[in-house]
Amino acid sequence: MITIHLDGERMDESEGSTLRSILSHHPPGCSVGIIRQSTQEQAKTGYLKISTTAGEVSIETAGRSADFLESPEIVETLNLHWGDRYATAFGPFPSSLHPLRKPHLYERGDVILGCGGYEPARSYLIFSKTRHSADHGADESGGVIGKVISGRAVLERWSTGDRINKIEPVISWADTSRSYTTTDLSLILEDGMQIVTRVNVIAQGYTPERITTEAAGSVEHMLRALQSGRFTVGRATSTFILDPRLAGTPDIETEFRRPRREGTVTVRTQGKLEGGIYIYRDDVPSSLVHSVVGQVVHGIELVKLAKEQDILAISVLPQRIDLLGLPLIKAKEIISAQEIMFEADKDGGERIVVSQEPGNTLDVLKEKRVAVTTAPLEKVIDITLDDEKAPVSCDIFRRITGLKEHDAGMLPVFFKFDDVVLFKSPIPPGIKINPENPPKDEAPAASLAITNDSRKGAGLIGVRLSANKEFGPTSEPFEGTNIIGRVIDTEKLKKVKEKENVYIREMKQ
Repeated sequence: MITIHLDGERMDESEGSTLRSILSHHPPGCSVGIIRQSTQEQAKTGYLKISTTAGEVSIETAGRSADFLESPEIVETLNLHWGDRYATAFGPFPSSLHPLRKPHLYERGDVILGCGGYEPARSYLIFSKTRHSADHGADESGGVIGKVISGRAVLERWSTGDRINKIEPVISWADTSRSYTTTDLSLILEDGMQIVTRVNVIAQGYTPERITTEAAGSVEHMLRALQSGRFTVGRATSTFILDPRLAGTPDIETEFRRPRREGTVTVRTQGKLEGGIYIYRDDVPSSLVHSVVGQVVHGIELVKLAKEQDILAISVLPQRIDLLGLPLIKAKEIISAQEIMFEADKDGGERIVVSQEPGNTLDVLKEKRVAVTTAPLEKVIDITLDDEKAPVSCDIFRRITGLKEHDAGMLPVFFKFDDVVLFKSPIPPGIKINPENPPKDEAPAASLAITNDSRKGAGLIGVRLSANKEFGPTSEPFEGTNIIGRVIDTEKLKKVKEKENVYIREMKQ
């Protein structure tokens, strides 16, 4: 038998076992981090990783005063003993401190060695949750033995019954060739191997007990970017990894500026990569063009090992609340499961949600209510988009209709004649629609298209219900037409009227 650690949990496996035997439910194509026992010299970094029943916390220790935390026996004593709005204490355990009987000023994230009743035999490991002054039974120095540098959201989640399961030093390996990422499930497991399969993130402002909305808009962007459960590493540097899939998304505000510590998640709010999601491997200062949106609470090792083109399994709390495009019955089920008040403009019949208020997940959770506007199913038209042949044009279409952010969008009918329906599209300034995927011999029936920049009517969107060998869906010559997809519900489209808003849903192919 060999012993491995899978996401921090010890497992005993038979010799010759492979990754496949322990990762039967791992998302296909996602990389895992492999950390082998190193034969090279290891150097302590001055950081400790503390695993608790509510998540992981990393602390930077203040010299040798925290060495006692590496004793294997102490973990057995670290149950949550008390907590209030200011601090949380784990213990008790014996120590050799000499309490001064004097209050000290503590900052959020301070880790303190104190005692109860000024008795060193009843010492506690205390985490400061907010700036406060108190007498925690510490010595003359104030008892600060470290500082929380990642996982601060965990401090707010601790409650009765929680405990510290493990404390281990963060090691810097001189030989990194034995630690890497892989998707090879035939890899043979080795004794002492550590496998990290996922990254868990807590959104800025979210705890089960308390919601704040200082970053609600930029957090919503992160939830949308990562709701697939995958983080695609488009760039990896010594300080961060970047998922650029939503780069180019405009109008994201820098809502919450803070130093970007190890494990901090941000969204870039200006520049060419505006909308990109960053996870930090190392500490860097705050930035005018980065909004902090979350914190890694598990899997920082996988973040540090990731290389460009890796796809990482990732989960974010809370899950996004986006009801657009859902049947009204399904939307009610989702909201009722979260004990949130649900209001709909109309009820009865088959209706689809086309808007919701508040629009951001954190606002919904804080207010504990959501109001939706619906449309009858016969007014909602399903389409498919051809990203393979017209990726740029499809991206523009999603942006102007709202399908980039949600599963339902809207277009106003501009003009209707014969078998052609034209839609008015508010193309943002500076957007170029280059020729892409023009029809060849004929424009197919039910095809959806956008006029490109070679014609005066650039940006016009149209559907032609029957095939045509001369003009495209926007009634332009083929060279001025970009085919972007097709309409599924053509019978519904026949019934629309000019100046009427049409709701659309994208069906994935």
